[in-house]
Amino acid sequence: MIAHCDWSIHPGKRWMAVALQDGTGAGAGWQIGLPEPVGATATFLERLAARSTAPGPVLVGVDFPIGVPAAYGAATGLANFAELLATVGSGAWARWFEVCDDRADIGIHRPFYPIRPGGRRREHLLTGLGHAEAADLLRACERKTDQRPAACSLFWTLGGNQVGKAALAGWREVLQPQGARIALWPFDGALHDLLGGERSIVAETYPGDTYHRLGIGRRPVWSKRSQAGRASVAPTLLDWLAQRGHAQAPGLADAIRAGFGTHASGEDQFDALIGLCGMLDVVDGHRAEGPPLDAQMRRWEGWVLGQAA
Repeated sequence: MIAHCDWSIHPGKRWMAVALQDGTGAGAGWQIGLPEPVGATATFLERLAARSTAPGPVLVGVDFPIGVPAAYGAATGLANFAELLATVGSGAWARWFEVCDDRADIGIHRPFYPIRPGGRRREHLLTGLGHAEAADLLRACERKTDQRPAACSLFWTLGGNQVGKAALAGWREVLQPQGARIALWPFDGALHDLLGGERSIVAETYPGDTYHRLGIGRRPVWSKRSQAGRASVAPTLLDWLAQRGHAQAPGLADAIRAGFGTHASGEDQFDALIGLCGMLDVVDGHRAEGPPLDAQMRRWEGWVLGQAA
């Protein structure tokens, strides 16, 4: 089973698309279901595993950051991201999940800022964490590519493109409670090796990097936030699914053509499916899981599944 979750700090906006193995042997393909709510995060990995139709682990993609900038990691005095994940929330790190409101509170043990606008600047974050360059607070996979500008720093929690609050929710609700029961790609090994194990695998994804891989361009301009925009790229998405030979659950093609409806969750359902398609291409060997990673990336930063160097 492969599942992709379009994440949000709001539980009602967390949707996932699931693919089950369709058949067995060398000719086996995938059956893609209609997007569905993630539901209770405390149990959703177990619920997915219970639905799996074949032996082997469940692979789950989540579009929130998994990892921290290497410069920040080195300053923690801890060994790696796994140790950080197991440590935060207790002892000296008890307030790590609390977003700072006052710039004076920013530090290694409370790196997220700010709670609200009004005189809050990114320079405060750099100063508070002891860095002079904004690039120090970006992971390598977050830097500018040919397809998109640089991402927002994980620790900045203000504005439409911030990802810090989603990361905090995902780490606290999914990754930290599961602990060693799950494998984190790429920290725990290459995808091929992890797929041969027994633990469920969680990997970071970014649907925004996947559009162009499916042939969905940005011209003419369209918006995933509008039903018309999502419907306008339906022919391309359906062509891609047909070319890959993936089977579709009843109603999925109609939902794609309809742009996943008028409800506000339409964009979440759309990105859940887009992210799943990107994951399927990696698992099926159409795309590499990622470039060779240096020691700092394997220790602290991680990578986005399927993103090129």
